[in-house]
Amino acid sequence: MIKLRKLTFIISVFLCFGQIGLYSQSADFSKASVSINYSNKTIYYPGNNEESPINVHITIKNEGVETLRFKLADDRNFSVDFKVFTTKGNMLENTMNLIEKRTSSRVVYFREIALEQGEEYSFIENVKDYVKIDEPSVYYLSMDFYPELYKSKYVSITSNRLTLEIRPSPSAASSKILPVEHSTVEILMPKDISPDKVVEQTIIARQKSLWDQYFLYMDIESLLQRNPSMKKRYASVSADERERMVQNFKADLMQSRIENDIIAVPERFEIERTSYTPSEGTVVVIEWFKYPNFSEKKRYTYKIRQHDGIWQIYDYTVVNLGTE
Repeated sequence: MIKLRKLTFIISVFLCFGQIGLYSQSADFSKASVSINYSNKTIYYPGNNEESPINVHITIKNEGVETLRFKLADDRNFSVDFKVFTTKGNMLENTMNLIEKRTSSRVVYFREIALEQGEEYSFIENVKDYVKIDEPSVYYLSMDFYPELYKSKYVSITSNRLTLEIRPSPSAASSKILPVEHSTVEILMPKDISPDKVVEQTIIARQKSLWDQYFLYMDIESLLQRNPSMKKRYASVSADERERMVQNFKADLMQSRIENDIIAVPERFEIERTSYTPSEGTVVVIEWFKYPNFSEKKRYTYKIRQHDGIWQIYDYTVVNLGTE
């Protein structure tokens, strides 16, 4: 009789655990949404996650009418997963610290969060705690949230996607930075300078392969729309897709895949004339390009206009003037 009672108790325990498992698998998270945005967005650099963090504001919201319940680990590494992709679709590797945590045997402490209709729960995480970002480039960032924790990856909620631009570290480029200010983040802020200086600094930045400074006075959206098919597509897509198009355009410029005239590197140049009204103008520049057996001479006409008090290059034309 005693043995029978023990057996009944054991069966009851297993049934209890079985019911918990079934509850977890049948929990409905279809009305839960997860969104990410940059927290205090700044200029991001590769390398150390503490000195140069990429902090992202994460929001979980109950879009349904029923109470939404989910687990949230005290160590968020067991609740969220960031994914960073290159423009070619290659995913960057996780940090070694994250891999070690998830592959070792440890107790994961968590609490259950309950959200009523329309309620939200938010927190901030550093992407660099999850993903190794060692190279400057343009990336795409998204996040997976695990409402039943990482070990139950069969259920997850995917966030929106953000464009992530990682710029070259100032320390690595400090010897090449234009003599505008000290090599701090301030160098990357456009200044209220004259149209001819805008063009001059842009050309010099290209000569020194300083892409961050090269794009500083460029109206990339307008340059992208010089192509009629791109212009048509740009006008028909969402704001997020437009941002992706802009970042892809910049990446293509950096890889010399498009717009070869605007990214050509002159050996020397001379500003021929500058004319402008309070809102628009042109800067005409003679540029020389050196090849093994000859030099090519071209006249560039840069079209500029004011945007929020800053002159920007939004269009250009090129005329070949022959060889020397």
